[in-house]
Amino acid sequence: MQTAPTSSTDPILETQLFWTRYKTPIFVVLIIVLCGAAGYGAFRIYTSRRDTNAAALLAQAKSAPDYEKVIAQYPGAGAASSAYLLLATQQREKQQYAEANATLEKFINAHPKHEFVSTAKMAMAANLDSMGQADAALEIYRQIATNYAQSYNGPLALIAQAQMLKGKGQSEEARRVCETVMAQYRESYAAMEAAQILKTLKPAPVPATAPAATESAPVAPSVAPVAQSPAASVAKKP
Repeated sequence: MQTAPTSSTDPILETQLFWTRYKTPIFVVLIIVLCGAAGYGAFRIYTSRRDTNAAALLAQAKSAPDYEKVIAQYPGAGAASSAYLLLATQQREKQQYAEANATLEKFINAHPKHEFVSTAKMAMAANLDSMGQADAALEIYRQIATNYAQSYNGPLALIAQAQMLKGKGQSEEARRVCETVMAQYRESYAAMEAAQILKTLKPAPVPATAPAATESAPVAPSVAPVAQSPAASVAKKP
């Protein structure tokens, strides 16, 4: 009985056939990978050089035009975000509060995820307070306390609220804010500051209560003794 012939495969021949059939797409994939790696490497070199140049320019900055130059030339560099904050600080020192807030607003819009966004908002509230816009400043402090409660600026915003409310004579509102700080941030410096503010607030008014009525034993009506006439006394004698 004849058996069916078994087909033997040659690995070298199969490799040659595979290469002949797929060498074009393999070359394309390799070119794409190499171009991607080269592009990424070039981008890393570019960003590294950009950040180095931006940092060097920021180190030399002294005036508002210098900071603005860093921001304009290197908007995507980390030094640009620092330039915004340094410019706003310089503007505040010159009592240019509105200009400082405009700079901080640009910083927040350009770097919405930056770790110093809440700090920038704190500075904006302080600038508004310096401009006499206490209500607007209070609103920003409330937003910070709500939206950044877990950051280091959360309790500081509450302390700023309490101090402003105290200054406006709103002792009860200031007391509630201080109690919130002491309840939520017990082991922090803010809690100690809140306790100090509480000591300076006027004590809460005690509600007036009507005096309790006291029961007393009934008093028998006093009867004045009646003077007897001499005739009546004689009639009583036997």
